Amino acid sequence: MSENSQHAHGAHGAHGGGTVGEDGPSWTRAAKMLQDASPITIPDGASAMTIHVQWEPGDPGTPPHRHSGPAFGYVIKGAVRFELEGEPERVVEAGGTFWEPGGDPIHYQDGNALSDERTEFVVTMMCAPGKPMLELVDEEELDRRAHLRAPRPHA
Repeated sequence: MSENSQHAHGAHGAHGGGTVGEDGPSWTRAAKMLQDASPITIPDGASAMTIHVQWEPGDPGTPPHRHSGPAFGYVIKGAVRFELEGEPERVVEAGGTFWEPGGDPIHYQDGNALSDERTEFVVTMMCAPGKPMLELVDEEELDRRAHLRAPRPHA
């Protein structure tokens, strides 16, 4: 699901693609919807941050983690190996989007899917007050929740 109009958190509903105003004035044709996710839950009093991530070739990315609120990403260059609890691993290529609901689900992978090229993406996260933007998940919890992880393509 690396195409602009396909991205993903199927269980939580996502759709996109298309130009905002395909037949209107130029300002309505200048914007193209890349992602539209619903429903989303934003923690009361949340703050938002946007970060730019650059992974060197083959970098596995952040260890398994979760975010306190939803996160929305756009791949600028390269390809991200993306895996969220309950969903199959997938690769999101440059121009593609991804999102996750935040809260309890574990985000297993966000690394560079390419061994010969740098990957860059931007992600905007809604963070619950008093909680870190990212919380690593320990081995004990990964073991307890192993049944919630989608089958691995090369496991």
